[in-house]
Amino acid sequence: MPTVSLIYPPGLLFQRGEDRCQSNIDSSTATSMRACNDLGYAAAALKQKGFEVWLKDYQTERLSLDDLQNDLEQNSGDMLMLSTTNATVFSDLQIVKLIKEKFPEISVVLKGAIFFDPEDELLAQLDLINVDYLIGGESDFIIADLAQAHFYDKTKIKQIGGILYRAGGQWVKTDFSQWHDDLDALPFPDRSLMNNALYLRPDTQEKQATIATSRGCPSNCVFCLTPHISGKKLRLRSPENIFAEIKQCYEQFGIRNFFFKSDTFTINKAWTIALCDLIINSDLCGKIEWVANSRVNPIDQETLIKMKKAGCWLVAFGFESGSPESLEKMKKGATVEQNKAAAAMAKKAGLMVYGFYLIGFPWEKKENLRQTADLMFAIDADFIELHIATPFYGTGLYEMAKEEGLIDESVLGKDYFNAPTIGTKYLSIEEVERFRKKVILKYHLRPSYILRKLWHAAFKPRILKNYFVFGLKLIKNTLKR
Repeated sequence: MPTVSLIYPPGLLFQRGEDRCQSNIDSSTATSMRACNDLGYAAAALKQKGFEVWLKDYQTERLSLDDLQNDLEQNSGDMLMLSTTNATVFSDLQIVKLIKEKFPEISVVLKGAIFFDPEDELLAQLDLINVDYLIGGESDFIIADLAQAHFYDKTKIKQIGGILYRAGGQWVKTDFSQWHDDLDALPFPDRSLMNNALYLRPDTQEKQATIATSRGCPSNCVFCLTPHISGKKLRLRSPENIFAEIKQCYEQFGIRNFFFKSDTFTINKAWTIALCDLIINSDLCGKIEWVANSRVNPIDQETLIKMKKAGCWLVAFGFESGSPESLEKMKKGATVEQNKAAAAMAKKAGLMVYGFYLIGFPWEKKENLRQTADLMFAIDADFIELHIATPFYGTGLYEMAKEEGLIDESVLGKDYFNAPTIGTKYLSIEEVERFRKKVILKYHLRPSYILRKLWHAAFKPRILKNYFVFGLKLIKNTLKR
């Protein structure tokens, strides 16, 4: 059988499996690298079809191009699937070029949200001469069928949705309008091939698995890729299927910490309660801990208390802004008051809070930024990220920024920390970046914040050490920018 190689290429740390956010981990303040589930899912699907598979996350292992080429020599890969992001696509394509020069017979598949129903103008910016296929749809449902068609019956390639393939020297799109409803049909990510020790809970440095619990989002946030690449219909895995994966992680791989990957874990209260009850009424209760994302609306005290009882220790909210104007224009569907109320309810339930904020939208002035800073300090979350709004292709924000002339040539190669636009209509990107730097340092260097972190880490040397490392990284990254 042919061999398919699945990789995160060498380079800076990015959340390559998080098609929605594609976060820059090296430059972040408090984000940790999550498991390469997209590769794990692909591996499991390919093995079901009988393919030989090997998998490696070169970026997180801090390995080099030489390491990758040596592995390809030893494993004789016939097809290579590489997970890319908007920010890394140029460097990833350079790696593909060097690989093809040394291994001209290998077929290359590039996977990433950037290739979801892409415009010709986007493809024209990229040197794709060394790439055979582009996957913009849900790769875990696609890659096994694509490999089978490629190796055994190329006439079937055009029937595979969510991809682009070459025909007559041109890129041809297939259908990008359909998504798979039965998420339980997917095999669990093949963690036997993944180096699980690479993906750690940030405070304790214990192994942490990512569990994808749902896909799609009915919200309309102008900055978010999810409705574009995953659809507006909420697709949920069954609580039983999720619990079975948790149990496998715990029993077979010794993993007791989890990140529940979902655009909004709490949007369906009955489903959230059902999953929590499965954990509470099992022999895993009290043995596992987990983190989840939530919207501030809908959320309620009962659900948060149930989550805490089931092992949740931290909930992450996309507060986004303290400006009523910005919340309305970004179509967040939430208010400043709801932001504050959600954080207060989470704290009352005994949960730690992770707050995400965005600045630098096209309409924003200094007052909008100040209002966001005021909210940050008012909520006083345990962990925060303050990002500069990035206009990804396919989002309403991209259309706004383009119309206002705020995109300098391209958003490709940019991220939350790397000048994704030239600024807002009223502020230069330098002013936005200076504001971010000032607020980040002021927030984390408050005596009250430092004392709270020390209290949380009291008599926990490992956590204290990691907070110290985190603090040094934060200051270094912020001052460097």
